[in-house]
Amino acid sequence: MQLTLLAKDDGVTIRVDERRLDAAVATAFKDRVRNLVAHAGTRVTLDLSAVDFMDSSGLGAIIAIYKAMPKGRSLELTGLSSNVARVFRLTRMDTVLTIRPQPPTDGAQLGEASP
Repeated sequence: MQLTLLAKDDGVTIRVDERRLDAAVATAFKDRVRNLVAHAGTRVTLDLSAVDFMDSSGLGAIIAIYKAMPKGRSLELTGLSSNVARVFRLTRMDTVLTIRPQPPTDGAQLGEASP
């Protein structure tokens, strides 16, 4: 599971550098992101622009991350491909989660998150 952290003034962007967010990686993804969120600022953005495919396991992992967000912190999703956006629309999770059209370009890259 490849993730890249990008620091921002009010939080962090976690870029998912994988083409698939499915059953094969969902548990590791969820655990690593929840661990990173514990040390982030008030706003966490998941940049999914590299993800071409997401199944129900990937969706479940994102929902689990959302539910585990500490009080006072927000989770935003950005860079959804048409296939990934369709999963959120079909499950109506696009009405629950904050989805932004483009990944942020500001911030300093912190590097890859360790496994």
